[in-house]
Amino acid sequence: MRGLLPILTVLAAIVAIWYAAVAPMNIRGALDVAERAGAEVMPTESLARFERPIWRLMVDNPQYIALGYSLDRPRLPTPVQVGSELWKTTGEMALNGRAFSKRSLIYHGWITLHSTLWGFALGTVLGMAGAIAIVYSRVVDMSLMPWAIISQTVPIVALAPMIIVLSSQVGIEGRTVPKAIISAYLCYFPVLVGMVKGLRSPGAAQLDLLQTYSASGLQAFLKLRLPASMPYLFTSLKIGIAAALVGTIVGELPTGAISGLGARILIGDQFGTPLAIWAALFAAAILAGVLVTLLDLTQRATLKRMGMQA
Repeated sequence: MRGLLPILTVLAAIVAIWYAAVAPMNIRGALDVAERAGAEVMPTESLARFERPIWRLMVDNPQYIALGYSLDRPRLPTPVQVGSELWKTTGEMALNGRAFSKRSLIYHGWITLHSTLWGFALGTVLGMAGAIAIVYSRVVDMSLMPWAIISQTVPIVALAPMIIVLSSQVGIEGRTVPKAIISAYLCYFPVLVGMVKGLRSPGAAQLDLLQTYSASGLQAFLKLRLPASMPYLFTSLKIGIAAALVGTIVGELPTGAISGLGARILIGDQFGTPLAIWAALFAAAILAGVLVTLLDLTQRATLKRMGMQA
């Protein structure tokens, strides 16, 4: 309970701030709805309301503040509205046997998860291979690491369309591979950095001890460097899986995809349905939380089996 109380306190503060922000964010929409219903609002002209600060609108029209919490298309929905939309597109559809309907976020989440896992696997392999090369080769360390750092300064929003165009030019069909490449691009760097730190974590005394036992380079890697890198690796993997998910969602935006959480966000923006956007965002956050939790459980089990404390 001592560990749960701070989490609940922070969550309560976030929800309170969220509810407090709904009124000023939705007051203009509430006044427009009230005006269309024939009610009297201040000021009466829509242009004058647009130019007036939201706080002044709330002072002049306090009776319509509550209306902003129940709009069909709010600029900022309430947590209850988001939760209701999320339930309609996940739990309710699952109970009705339509979990993989094209309107279900479970279906779209699975599409996004598929590309995320491929990108995560590719990024992890590239990151680990690059880390091993950097640790064992000074030339690679001096050449690869600077480029790896520079690569992260390129905005993924600008890079994603280029990857998609290049993929189509080389004959790669479908949207899974380009999204996986974008996902791997965001994933490999934290894995690379974490693995380098882990492989270099053994001290000189430990390495010298293995040399006195006439251990080969491979034996030193398998018996000392690799086990010592496990805590660092799992930490970077948890960062990498979240980054891979973000990369997949970003990769779905410029592809014209109609499936996936990124596509749901884009479609919701195009059709002016904020609740659909927020539900997809929360679904992505829940998916990221599940993936990180699974990696955390794997870390605990692995380190416990190795005799290390997670």
